[in-house]
Amino acid sequence: MKMCPLCNAFKELELRCPECHFRLDDIGKVSDFLDPYGHYNDEETVKMGDGYPNTAKDQICPHLMYCHRCGYDAVKFIQEE
Repeated sequence: MKMCPLCNAFKELELRCPECHFRLDDIGKVSDFLDPYGHYNDEETVKMGDGYPNTAKDQICPHLMYCHRCGYDAVKFIQEE
């Protein structure tokens, strides 16, 4: 079974904001914002309702990246390992 390296703290992602070049913070999986009780479900169930059709098939985990300086946000798809 593959796991997200960011969710499990195996790796840290360092990205810069394209607007102001401040460091983007990983504020978690997109599904955590869609369903506050989703973490009680198994990962396959969460992936079926995260709004992205290929997360289960492609074994990717969508993370919300946010800039605290200018408010820019973007979803970054992390390959599970």
